[in-house]
Amino acid sequence: MGIRTMLTVAVCAATALTGGVAVAAPGGAHAGTAGGTAATTVREDFNGDGYQDVVVGAPNAPVDGQLYAGYITVAYGSAQGLGPAHTTTIDQSTPGVPGDPGEGHGFGFRMIPADLDHDGLTDLALYTSEPVPEQNNFGSVIILWGRESGLSGEGAVRIPGPANNDIGNNVIAGDFDGDGDTDLMMAHGWGDGDLEQRSVLYGPFSRAGEPVREQRVTMFTSDNFMSDPAVGDFNGDGIDDLCTFFSYEEHAEGGSFWAGTPEGLSTASTPLPSGSSPAVGDFDGDGKDDLAVRVVPNGIYEDFPTDPGTVKIYYGSASGPSTTRTKVITQDTAGVPGVSEKGDQFGARLGAGDVDGDGYADLAVGVPFEALEAKAGAGAVVLLKGGPGGLTGTGAKSFHQDTAGMPGVAEKGDHFGAAVRLLDVTGDGRAELTAGAPDEDLEAVADGGAVWSLRGTPTGLTTTGALAFNPVDLGILVKKARFGLNLSGDNGAGLYSY
Repeated sequence: MGIRTMLTVAVCAATALTGGVAVAAPGGAHAGTAGGTAATTVREDFNGDGYQDVVVGAPNAPVDGQLYAGYITVAYGSAQGLGPAHTTTIDQSTPGVPGDPGEGHGFGFRMIPADLDHDGLTDLALYTSEPVPEQNNFGSVIILWGRESGLSGEGAVRIPGPANNDIGNNVIAGDFDGDGDTDLMMAHGWGDGDLEQRSVLYGPFSRAGEPVREQRVTMFTSDNFMSDPAVGDFNGDGIDDLCTFFSYEEHAEGGSFWAGTPEGLSTASTPLPSGSSPAVGDFDGDGKDDLAVRVVPNGIYEDFPTDPGTVKIYYGSASGPSTTRTKVITQDTAGVPGVSEKGDQFGARLGAGDVDGDGYADLAVGVPFEALEAKAGAGAVVLLKGGPGGLTGTGAKSFHQDTAGMPGVAEKGDHFGAAVRLLDVTGDGRAELTAGAPDEDLEAVADGGAVWSLRGTPTGLTTTGALAFNPVDLGILVKKARFGLNLSGDNGAGLYSY
């Protein structure tokens, strides 16, 4: 694996979205939300076999001659972990999936796993950047329903929306009223006047994609753009809360915390500092979710490509993410492997989960532009350990394609760590790392991409038994796919490059 990659990484300024989902990872670690509600008992298990599953996005892939149409590959968990033998690939030409492959649709650009109809099986909501002519809308959210036979196009629907509107931006799942049913927050039509709104669509959803009710919340002004929502039970009351972040052109414009209540999402918010690529987990085990974000350098998104990278943790409190109890971690933090260098982008992607089964969430930190000797942009993932005091650099470990036992060879421009996810795909109570390298070359084919899976153990991640797979292994479209640019429930949709 991994010959050379020289193509430019797509810039998705201010769109590195989070992956909060209404499930809890094993061992007390939360993958995007917590809260102890009934919705959190549903794991990311699309076929109900008890193993968590991962969906790999290839949103740049051409399909039926349409550039950037995109496809997804569902990799099902098992006692042996992930692997190419137990996968399903779906795109908009798959029978039952609404629409047709189209240029720029980016199917797999953003994928939210959640049990939307409360049948005990995880479903998948996908945002696509497609026009919907029959409604004169731009954008849609397509639901693929979980089934014991796995995900397919059978019965798939678009969530209905008002005509002549923007649909689906910022979609994220959580139980915002604590009733045990999963809700979606998303763009569902424009707001009034110069104020912008988002909708909370309360579940359970019907098989026609209809919510039980809709709540409109004014969240920002027309001078701002919303990016990077995150969901978790940050105040420990058993109801999911929402964190949103905003930008204007290249400038970060701060964030907001919206508490969940028994009546639904609060319409009033408290301010948060700016952040990008958030991940949510209970890193100190106090029963309140904590928020980890990539710090926006100098408050300017355009400075990301030259950014060494800084991760900041806001610990949960009775009033939400605390702005006084925080922790800053870089590659210069004691115990963290590597050195903080220009353009490394430590924290470009973040993922939370309990790797060692000790009841504390750990944090996978993507460093996709890390140089390995002369291999610029080869990429790495650093695992930070949680504990009673929260995240520290103590015991942190780095993994890349040149780590002993890893399949493949690190090469310039692979961008290993461009997507990261910690989920228990083996069912042993410890989370495995799934990591994408979307610019991994496959033989003579540019930008095929690949993903890796590393086992969780009582001492952390191990390369023993590590595996990798790519579109060639799956017998599917390869060229310019950027397979592994996105993973279901992760927190972004692109990379910032020079």
